[in-house]
Order: sequence, then structure tokens, then C-alpha cells
Amino acid sequence: MDQSIDNKIKFKDKLINFYKINKVKIFIFILILILLLISFVFIKFKKEKDNILVANKYIQAGIYLAANEKNNAKEIYKEILLTKNKFYSILALNTIIEKNLILNKKEILKYFEILQKSSATKEQKNLIKFKKALYLIKESDTKNGNNLLKDLIDNNSSFKSIAEEIIKN
Repeated sequence: MDQSIDNKIKFKDKLINFYKINKVKIFIFILILILLLISFVFIKFKKEKDNILVANKYIQAGIYLAANEKNNAKEIYKEILLTKNKFYSILALNTIIEKNLILNKKEILKYFEILQKSSATKEQKNLIKFKKALYLIKESDTKNGNNLLKDLIDNNSSFKSIAEEIIKN
């Protein structure tokens, strides 16, 4: 019994002594930890705010498109593409292609490159590659389109079966 009380007192003395010796280091560590936490919360809040702004722009572009103001819609969709938002950038390019807002093939291919570079996951890159292949085939560049599809097949992507089906036809 006396030994356990004695051990507790020794531990308490060691802890107090450690605190006295490393008071500045402990304070700096806690300060850095608090700053990192605040930074993390701020960055997360900023990303969420930016995502909401891009979503609002996407809705606004859709409204312009519905009102047959294609030039305004096209400009907003281009802005969305350049934000490199993982979700809305892909949707914006899809809409541009689907509604024939940009007819310049080089410009569309440039946007595909931007999206491929900004994609985070391999699955997103494969999706963009698949859409690019379909676009090239649509634009009568079947050789390059089929090469992209073959690349998807060789890499055993989730689009493998669809790519094989397209190449067969």
C-alpha cells in the first residue's frame, strides 16, 4: 500500500519536473496544434464555400441555356471548367459537348486535358478518357478514339466491357 502511494508521488513529481523543464516546448507544441486545427477548419470551410459558388454558377449557366442565351452559358461553363472542380467541371464539359456550345475541336480537347490533369482518382481519369474517346469518334477521329478505348481495355478499367463493345461495332 505504501509502495503504490510512493509510486504515485514519484510519478507526480516526475511529471511536474518534466513540465518545468519543457514548459516552452509544450507551449509551442500546443500552439502549433491549435494553429493546424484552425487552418484545417478554415481550408475545409473555404473548399465548401468554393464548391457552393461553382454549383451556383452551374445552375446559372443552365438557366441561361434554357433561356437560349448560349453565349452567356458557354462563358460560365468555361469558368467552371477552369476551376477544376472534380464534379462540376466534368458536368460543364459534358453540357458544352452535348449542346454544341463550342464547335472548335482543339478547344474541346484542351478542356479534356485540363480535366485529366486535375482528376484525383484513377477512375475519374478513366471516365474522362472514355468521354474523350467517344467525342473523338463522334468527330470522325476514330483512330485516336479507338486508341483511347484500347488503352482503357489494356488497363483493365471499369469501362473495359463498354469499350470492347464500342470497338466491335
